[in-house]
Amino acid sequence: MHDERRRIEERVERVHNQRIKPAIYAATVPFEVEAWQAPGEPVSFEEAAAARYAPFAMDTTWGPPWGTTWFRMRGQVPAEWAGRRVEAVIDLGFVGDWPGNQAEALVHLSDGRPLKAVNPLNQYVPIANPATGGEQIDYLVEAASNPDILADNFSKITPMGDVLTAGDKPLYTFQRADIAVLDENVWHLDLDIQVLSELMVHLAEHEPRRHEILHALDRAMDAVDLDDISGSAAAVREVLAPVLAKPANASAHVISGVGHAHIDSAWLWPIRETKRKTSRTFSNVTSLADEYDDFIFACSQAQQYEWVRDNYPHVWARIQESVKKGQWAPVGGMWVESDGNLPGGEAIARQLVHGKRFFIEHFGIETKGVWLPDSFGYNAAYPQLAKLAGNEWFLTQKISWNQTNKFPHHTFWWEGIDGTRIFTHFPPVDTYNARFSGEEMDRAVRNYQEKGAGTRSLAPFGWGDGGGGPTREIMERARRLADLEGSPKVVVEHPDEFFAKARAEYEDAPVWEGELYLELHRATYTSQARTKQGNRRSEHKLREAELWATTAALHAPGYAYPYEKLDRLWKTVLLHQFHDILPGSSIAWVHREAEAEYARVAEELEVLTAEAVAALGGGGTRVFNTSPYDRAEVVRTADGAPAYVEVPASGSAPLTDAGPAQPVTAEGRVLDNGLVRVEVAEDGTLSSVRDLRAGREVLAGAGNLLRLHTDLPNYWDAWDIDKHYRNRFTDLLEPESVAVVEAEPLVGAIRVTRSFGKGSKITQTITVRADSPRIDFETEIDWHEAEKILKAGFPVDVRAPHSSAEIQFGHVQRPTHTNTSWEAARFEVSGHRWVHVAEPGYGVAVINDSTYGHDVTRTVREDGGTTTTVALSLVRAPRIPDPEADQGKHRFTYSLLPGASIEDAVAEGYALNLPLRVADSAGVPEPVVSVDGEGITVEAVKLADDESGDVVVRLYESRGGRAQGVLRTGFPLAGGQVTDLLERPLEDAEVVDGGVRVQLRPFQILTLRLGRG
Repeated sequence: MHDERRRIEERVERVHNQRIKPAIYAATVPFEVEAWQAPGEPVSFEEAAAARYAPFAMDTTWGPPWGTTWFRMRGQVPAEWAGRRVEAVIDLGFVGDWPGNQAEALVHLSDGRPLKAVNPLNQYVPIANPATGGEQIDYLVEAASNPDILADNFSKITPMGDVLTAGDKPLYTFQRADIAVLDENVWHLDLDIQVLSELMVHLAEHEPRRHEILHALDRAMDAVDLDDISGSAAAVREVLAPVLAKPANASAHVISGVGHAHIDSAWLWPIRETKRKTSRTFSNVTSLADEYDDFIFACSQAQQYEWVRDNYPHVWARIQESVKKGQWAPVGGMWVESDGNLPGGEAIARQLVHGKRFFIEHFGIETKGVWLPDSFGYNAAYPQLAKLAGNEWFLTQKISWNQTNKFPHHTFWWEGIDGTRIFTHFPPVDTYNARFSGEEMDRAVRNYQEKGAGTRSLAPFGWGDGGGGPTREIMERARRLADLEGSPKVVVEHPDEFFAKARAEYEDAPVWEGELYLELHRATYTSQARTKQGNRRSEHKLREAELWATTAALHAPGYAYPYEKLDRLWKTVLLHQFHDILPGSSIAWVHREAEAEYARVAEELEVLTAEAVAALGGGGTRVFNTSPYDRAEVVRTADGAPAYVEVPASGSAPLTDAGPAQPVTAEGRVLDNGLVRVEVAEDGTLSSVRDLRAGREVLAGAGNLLRLHTDLPNYWDAWDIDKHYRNRFTDLLEPESVAVVEAEPLVGAIRVTRSFGKGSKITQTITVRADSPRIDFETEIDWHEAEKILKAGFPVDVRAPHSSAEIQFGHVQRPTHTNTSWEAARFEVSGHRWVHVAEPGYGVAVINDSTYGHDVTRTVREDGGTTTTVALSLVRAPRIPDPEADQGKHRFTYSLLPGASIEDAVAEGYALNLPLRVADSAGVPEPVVSVDGEGITVEAVKLADDESGDVVVRLYESRGGRAQGVLRTGFPLAGGQVTDLLERPLEDAEVVDGGVRVQLRPFQILTLRLGRG
């Protein structure tokens, strides 16, 4: 037989695209359209319905950036269309084929009920099936003219990312608003050809099945009447029916499809637009559920459900009905799909608590898995946190984006730092926006790493990122692929069903231990520094407010614990931990609002804490220590004067100057407190840090070396830092001034001021305090660079085989060598409050109050010694998607802690992030809780969420070893329980001698619920 593949394939493509597709709608009549542009921000349906509308013609421009235009569409179904399937077809002037980053609209009935949304891949609205003829149609269409931030494929800087800079020029040209007859035979024929053609081209050329489909398509084209597509469609489908009916191979891979609509809670649009995106997408999903009984939709992010509940009650009611029918599956159990690296441990716990509680309360459903397809790496505490929240499985897809190494598993057990394991799956289709294309099906099978042991994988299907969700075309593809020779089998089912089947067939799946590091998007640890600082401050201020509110509730008669306020503030912070807000990868509008929100949160938490402390009564000035460690340090009084105080962990003490063991001296460029001696060079770097206790020099080079690197990644500006950033840099070695600015017995400080680059300025105050080896670098930057990153490096004379970085409820160790490509890929990593490097007998920690990104490298000197350099990433200057990212002023502190153990790093990390509070208060005689036992760290103290008055304490083992001790209470104890994160009892706690016995494995998290006597 002659090879005629090219002729046949080109024939099919032309007839399909040029004749069959245009015939899907058999007849059309236009709507009568009027328009009204809402001024400013979006308005309610009631306001829009009462507005004055003007006639509007097709091919007319509309929609300024971020604007809202309401269209009134009226029409009537012609009588002769009786018995046909009639739909509205609306094209707002869509650009490209991505539904989430351009014009979108929600269609309302005249009584205000949302009906369905339209976007470029879902332009229809059902009217009648079958029509009776004569139906009157009256729609109000809320159209959002959101700009296409992705235009030019992220290659151009755009002012469109903020309503303040976007201008008012109309963006779109309205193309179509019709009442139309859907020719179902032609529509199904279109899908038959799509599925077969895509399957065919992804089969090997030697496969008989490929040629069978090819010739069937050729015969089908012979059956097409080019002058009567509609009349011949049924006959053409009959020609294709035999090849569509052939069953899949018995050993075919099984793909469990579940409907999905990834909706970024903010990204290339502000939060206010996400609220509308949820209504559009969820309207589409519930409409699709009415059409397809076998449709199942998985949806995470309790925050988005709450937005719909509060703003779109009709859509909320439809969601509740779909949940009851089993077609809508709440998943994930988190408040939002948060970033996987940057939120603190307690914040991730609260993500799980608030998310799971929402689904239990509103649907009676306890979700079983963590659903995080798109976060930029996942910390190694997740398995334990997920299990403690009652989860059985974990899903992500993002690790498939690795730049260097291909992850070796798709189905595996993920083991966290404490030893907890959770069953985990990465969909080998490598997308959370699947549409069951031939290319995707082929990739899923080829890519699947568990062949020979596992037989199934998951595929979330539906358009996403900006929402949109599944379409009827995708559902039709799934039906055709359910049992089709040459293809994997597709079954639409709940994710819980997939995970149960996958685990049953592969209980002995391989184990991956430690973090799931994404070898991409490493700059998300640094971009938009003020957003990150706002999150860090908020987490610690929430801890502080809860502790002192609990203290006041126990000891101050009449004080009411602020349950509602704390709940609301936590949810605000959790929302802003979404994986495109906290990482710094959103448009300017998002980060401008985030900074304002964090300021409001801080102000309100300050009031709550002050009220709690004041409720304890007046009677003198006291110092309050929110840290879980005893502290003896210098504090500033109300008039700014330093005082030396000793304060117990989670407790308070009178402000009485205890007096340091040895005063600080500050002479020339030298600071000395008897523990450390710091010498500042003429160029403003540290020329020496002498640990006087150990009798050794700490540095092996210039300390606190500020290095300005060129930072232009290959593609994703705000997301990525590529390794070549290291190749071009300028060391900032020409200060404007270096001078002693404080020389007190308790405090010595030297200030270094530098100007550099394009008008940037940095002022650093290097401070040493009495009785502390910690050296602080209080930093103010006025930043005006572009496409640069500023790092601060500390080369220490320590041969460290690995670095340790704090993560949620513990720390991870990472090799300092680059023996393999896996280690080499970790050239920029995340950490929380501290990084620690050590050799046997001696360690050094670098501590921070708002920095997450860093790198650790090592070199061997000519003298044979090893220099291990810890470099913090302080601030970046990407220009896409926010051209002004990080511009302006920043204030933060980082510290060098010589002679530090891991426990020292933990304690000083808390101390730097939780400053002592000085207030007029009588205080209380003892802390709410205290711990006897090394390595046991209290993370949270609060009242139980059920308002029972029980005290809830969350603690963990922080050194990486076993720990045992007794938790003692500052109130009469009436028994206790070990609970899960949701404060539900697991077992009785062991009460001994008025306290609770605590025994912890390395990095174990323990939640105790304590009854009050």
